[in-house]
Amino acid sequence: MQPNDRVSFELADNGVAHVRLTRGDKMNALDPAMFDAIIAAGEHVRTLSGLRAVVLSGEGRAFCAGLDMASFTAAPSGEAAPLTERTHGNANKFQEVAMTWRKCPVPVIAAVHGVCFGGGLQIASGADIRVVHPQTRMAIMEMKWGLVPDMGGYALWRGLIRDDVLRELTYTNREFTGEQALEYGLATFLEEEPLARAQAIAETIASRNPEAIRAAKRLMDTMLEGNTDAILLAESEEQAQVIRRPNQVEAVMAGMQKRAPKFTDL
Repeated sequence: MQPNDRVSFELADNGVAHVRLTRGDKMNALDPAMFDAIIAAGEHVRTLSGLRAVVLSGEGRAFCAGLDMASFTAAPSGEAAPLTERTHGNANKFQEVAMTWRKCPVPVIAAVHGVCFGGGLQIASGADIRVVHPQTRMAIMEMKWGLVPDMGGYALWRGLIRDDVLRELTYTNREFTGEQALEYGLATFLEEEPLARAQAIAETIASRNPEAIRAAKRLMDTMLEGNTDAILLAESEEQAQVIRRPNQVEAVMAGMQKRAPKFTDL
């Protein structure tokens, strides 16, 4: 991935990638270049061999303050794709900044601090796990601007938050804290140092059988979207591709011998 002034990328020796939003002077607000950079980062990590987990964070005072409204005040050019056009698989460009993390084959852990509004909250919701500072300011902000959430939120919030709570937060664009986000289901953990906890979780995941981890993530998506018959069949199909393979045998042997496993990277 080529360096830019919107997103940085590092891949550690243990297979944990760190994707960091680096428009800190603007609280990582989303302008057109930021959309492009986040999508490029998501596409890049999916190509990496040896990838085990991803940590997603923001530089400076915020995770992401949402749309940079000043950069979207001009009328769209005639060349802009309509919102209904699926430019990235099942998503448009604006949805892909959040959905790209759900499409990532390995778990993504978001470290959230400062401010997480609107599109920023939807990007964080694309992660598998959200580690949030207790005093993070959060909101489903779009109604403030006369808009509806349209960056993947409705698809990603299924199973996270109670229906009536989501409706109230959406209709009123009420601001809430990280502590409340944990109560609502939009945060997984509260931490004074979210990035450190996110990295620790990623390191634990990186020590597990990478084939089983990827299969488990695929099954999570099936669980949300499939009926019971489809889920049961998917479980069987995924397990058949994992069981008795070298990495699964190594997981058993390492556990029995009380040593760190040595997995074959994918």
